[in-house]
Amino acid sequence: MVKKLAHKTTKRLLTDVQIREQGKDKSAFTTSWQGRLFVRDVAASEVAQKCNITEKGEYAIKVR
Repeated sequence: MVKKLAHKTTKRLLTDVQIREQGKDKSAFTTSWQGRLFVRDVAASEVAQKCNITEKGEYAIKVR
């Protein structure tokens, strides 16, 4: 299984490869996170709205 990293502010989960492909700064990510949240339809998801998630994807519930 590929290890995922969580963005420290948005809590979005990405792999090392995805971080490099998107040209993001790896220092903005951490390996210290708990729980997963999968969002498929942001507009229809009450959980996504309460968590201020604006894009579909995989998110960490808690990031340290």
